[in-house]
Amino acid sequence: MKRSYVIPNIITAFSLSCGLFVIFKVNMSVVGENTYQLIYSSALLLMLAAFADLLDGAVARAMHGESDFGCLFDSLSDAISFGVAPSVLLLKSLVLTSGQWMAIFASMGGLFYTISGVLRLVRYSVRSYELKESKQELQDDRKRFAGLPIPAAAALAISLNLFLNSPFLAQHIDLGYTTKAGVLIGFMVLLGALMISRWPFPSLKALHVRLSSFYMVFLTSVLAIFILYGIFYYFPFVLFVASFGYLVFGLITGFIVMLRRKF
Repeated sequence: MKRSYVIPNIITAFSLSCGLFVIFKVNMSVVGENTYQLIYSSALLLMLAAFADLLDGAVARAMHGESDFGCLFDSLSDAISFGVAPSVLLLKSLVLTSGQWMAIFASMGGLFYTISGVLRLVRYSVRSYELKESKQELQDDRKRFAGLPIPAAAALAISLNLFLNSPFLAQHIDLGYTTKAGVLIGFMVLLGALMISRWPFPSLKALHVRLSSFYMVFLTSVLAIFILYGIFYYFPFVLFVASFGYLVFGLITGFIVMLRRKF
């Protein structure tokens, strides 16, 4: 295998390892013990996996190392890291026992989320293969996603789970166990529906900012400082705002796109 193919696949393997480690760690943890810390560390690892998932595609395009193997490997990695891991984390964080009604609903919500995520990835892979011969159409198609991207869905699922279990929320709002579980399960179903929908969500690759190099570097540095500070001290809140901000932005821009297509 050429070196241009190996490097992106190594990055994909790292992303997959992060997702698998989360699944293994969650299954080895004791039910109900340090739930918030478990979700917190899992969120960090999955965000690292999301960054690696974004990086492997960029590296593959830069090195002209895109391949059918890499595309399939990337889809399988995403299915595990962003499709299976959030559902496993949901079931463990709810502290459920077999036979409970809530356990049945939680399992159904997790299954619907995971299956929808896998279907979303299969549809994306098939679409990319169909447009493989036309690079222009493929580039145009990648400017918007048909349905919520699975890494964004994973960030939304974990950010809500982390926020609802955070000490910050507990100090201000006392949510009952049933309410918290119902919100999380219902949200997983909603995310699954958004993933398999045809609603157009924007791709960050399509964003173009017309600024000089100096201002771009300056603004990037300032933004990085705020993001890093937020991650260190207010990670649950920052992840919650960033992920839900993308969801709201995607719904609004998608509505505008649908109106333009109709009229």
